[in-house]
Parts: sequence; structure tokens; C-alpha cells
Amino acid sequence: MIKNHSFLENNQSQIKAELLKLTQVESPSNDLRATHTCANVLKDLFQEKFQEMFTLTEHNVDGRPHIQYEIIDSTKPRILFLSHFDTVWKIGELEVIEQGDRIYGPGVFDMKAGLLSSIWAIYSLTQTENELPISPVFLFTSDEEIGSLTSRPIIEDVAKSCDAVFIMEPPEANSNALKTERKGVGIFHVSAKGVSAHAGNHHEDGVNAILEMAKIVQKLESLTDYECGTTVNVGTIRGGSVTNVVPDTAEIDVDLRFKTADEGDRIKTVIETLTPEDKRIELRIEGDLNRPPLERNNANQSLYTIAEKASQRVGIKLQATSVGGGSDGNFTSSIGVPTLDGLGIPGDGPHARHENIRFDMFVDRCSLVAEMCLQYSLEKERRIVTE
Repeated sequence: MIKNHSFLENNQSQIKAELLKLTQVESPSNDLRATHTCANVLKDLFQEKFQEMFTLTEHNVDGRPHIQYEIIDSTKPRILFLSHFDTVWKIGELEVIEQGDRIYGPGVFDMKAGLLSSIWAIYSLTQTENELPISPVFLFTSDEEIGSLTSRPIIEDVAKSCDAVFIMEPPEANSNALKTERKGVGIFHVSAKGVSAHAGNHHEDGVNAILEMAKIVQKLESLTDYECGTTVNVGTIRGGSVTNVVPDTAEIDVDLRFKTADEGDRIKTVIETLTPEDKRIELRIEGDLNRPPLERNNANQSLYTIAEKASQRVGIKLQATSVGGGSDGNFTSSIGVPTLDGLGIPGDGPHARHENIRFDMFVDRCSLVAEMCLQYSLEKERRIVTE
């Protein structure tokens, strides 16, 4: 049995207690007080293990907390462990429940278990190796679920200083596969302004905004191309007032997903240049690409190869998959830093009321991350010797 795995097995009770505590400290994205409370709990958990080993940087942006810990050592590979601690659940909406091998609760799968496992992976190495094989950097953010608007510049700035990024999001729910490809995301709002009129007496004087928007919806939905991985979804529509008035307003919200940066730019241009068929309609288009894609390139694939080698020592079989949802790994990959996603703890129910993790798989997956650090360091040493 590998040393870090044995250490983690012997500390499962403490790991579970910390996971329950972290999950019970609820942290909805839009509740700043709650996110600060959770940030303080995180700092306590971290510092209990590492004392003064790491340098702490607290990023407070618009009142929102993001936490960075790092060991500065230019002689070792610098690896970023990227996690978020905000959740989609309002306080009190879900209970924290243990049921057999599973733990249920708000954000336990997405992604507090993965966040905690990154801490324990490095902690296990400090307790079982003569020295850390890497120079670890931890970044814990609090706005991923609402678009990472305040954390994105921090994420990209920190990632540029790193050799690789391990995204501690959960693996794919059905297969437990790591995520080597994620689609990019665009969010748009389209509104139409027409002319209202009495639907019975002066129908001909009206300009129907809903009619025009219906045509636009068809144009947008026709952009979906499953073969190239592009989907355009009109998710909401609103308009009009009462049935006997020609509606002068209509609006829609649009979700765009795409596999390549070029495809995202192409569809964005199509959306931004939409024009009404009825020239009396005033059309307003707002929004942008929110996340670039995490593409399956050679740099990212090299990290998956490292994960495969590490998994053989742990005794687990890995798979890779492509998913439609975005993560902060989309940002780090798009700026050219090798990125591997889905390194958290298996479970089910992301953004669903049955959200849960398989605690019986925590040790194996946590050990995988520790072994990846060892493997990464070993391969970097080999490259240096070869060069």
C-alpha cells in the first residue's frame, strides 16, 4: 500500500468530521456574510494542518472573499489546486445527511468534498514524504456558481505563474470520469420594442413584438449543431400585457454552448448581428461569452496521462469524458496552462436536491491527487535530465 493512501485511511474519521463541518457551514453565492463565514472555517481547517508553511493572501473584491495559499519555491513544479466554496443552495434548503457510504448536503458534491480532498492530498504528502515534491498553490473562490465575475482575473493571474492546474470539481456523475473537455458558455439577453394598439379596434396600428421575437427564437434555435457540439437554447421568454392589446414588448434569455473558441466567436457574431424582419421593431442585444472552452489539447492530455500513471499505483481505473457545463478550468486552459478537471470526489446530483458524494471513495481519489503530484515531479525531473 502506498504511504499517503495508508495515512489517509487512518484519518478517515477526521476527514469526515471536517467535510460535515464544511458542508454544514452553508455558503450560497449571493450571501456575502455566509461566504465570509465559510471562508473563515476554511482558513481554520487549513492552518490547523499546515501552521506557517504557507503564505496567505486574502482577495476581497466587492466584499467577496477569495483565499490563496502558496509555498514559494522556484526549484519545484508550481501546481495550482483550484476550487470554489460557494453553492447554488439557499441557507436551510437542504439538510446534511449521512446515509450508508454517502453524504448528502448543499455543495458537498459541487464541490466542498473536492476542495477538502486537495488539502488532505498535500497534507498526506507532508506526513509521508521527506519533502513536498511540488510547490503547491491553493485558490478557493466564492463566486463560481454565478459566473466567476470577481474571481476570474485572480484565477488567470495566479494560473499564469503555475506549471499546471488541478481542478477539484467532481468527476462526471455517472462514470466518475475525469473531464478533459468542457464546452464554453455564452449568455445573451434579447429584447424587442414594438408599438401597442387595441387588438380589436386598431390592430393594424400595432407592431407585435412577440411575433418578431418568435421569428428570432427560430433563428437562434436553428444555430444548434450537434455534430460540432454547438447548442443554442432560448431558456426564457416574456412579453405583452393582456390579450386584447397588441404587445409592444418581448424579451428572451439565451444560453450558448460551444466546443472551440472559433465556434464561440462565430455564433456570438451571428447573435449580435440579428436584425428584425419588421423594421419598425427596435431590437436590443446584450450579453457576451462567459467562459471559453476547455479544449482537449496536447498540454491538457499530458496531465491526463500523468493521472493514468498515478491511478495504476492507487489501483483505480480512470476514464476521460467531455461535458457541456463550464468550470473555472475553462479560464486556465484558455490562457495556455495545462489543466485537468474532475479530480474531486465521486457522487451524484450536481445542482439537484439529492446532491451527494461517495465517502467510501474519498481516500482513493484523494490519494490519486497526491500520487499525481509525485508523478508530475518525477516526469519534470526526467525532462530536465533529457534536455
